[in-house]
Amino acid sequence: MRQTVGVFLVRVLLPDRPGSLGAVATAMGVVSADINAVEIVEKGDGYAVDDFMVELPAGSRPDSLVSACASVPGVEVIWVSHYPEAWGLQADVDVLDAMTEDPEHAEEILTTEAPAVFRVTWALLIDRDSATVVAATDLAPELDAAGIAALGELDLLHVRELPEGWTPGWGETLIGVAPFRSSTTIVLGRHGGPEFMKSELARLRHLTALAH
Repeated sequence: MRQTVGVFLVRVLLPDRPGSLGAVATAMGVVSADINAVEIVEKGDGYAVDDFMVELPAGSRPDSLVSACASVPGVEVIWVSHYPEAWGLQADVDVLDAMTEDPEHAEEILTTEAPAVFRVTWALLIDRDSATVVAATDLAPELDAAGIAALGELDLLHVRELPEGWTPGWGETLIGVAPFRSSTTIVLGRHGGPEFMKSELARLRHLTALAH
């Protein structure tokens, strides 16, 4: 049985032209990466952003993926990290099913599942009226009133980059913020990237709108 060092999420910027995806897949194969899934995150004028979920064999290093992808002309690795095996559209479907089955707790369910659904480090559910944390995932920061204020407007859909020290002991953090129809807001946090894509923010807006 093949021994692996784990599952990695690799977000890649590549030219939107025939053969680009295959060239990246071939390059990953050179370093013995086993591609489990590929998902298009965003398409723009002449470019695409794709997420690859890959397994590396024992003894391999994640930076070998970066070098392999960089060998393909016009390709740039935006982000690479260890990642749990929940994936893409299926994760969206699963969380929607759970929210539908228990609508009274839909907001808490989305918050709990957000790290897998959106590939983020942590998630918080905040009550806007009382400025308190209602629910949090394991790796989320413990925020006081000042920490919550540092998140910015909680009644607007937006992304924001928080500077190092935005709350004691925490470094630079990227957040995505989306209000629910009620008085609560979900905040997603990422450390070290990647930046939130417009398509990810649209998915977040869609899922929060379905929670009622």
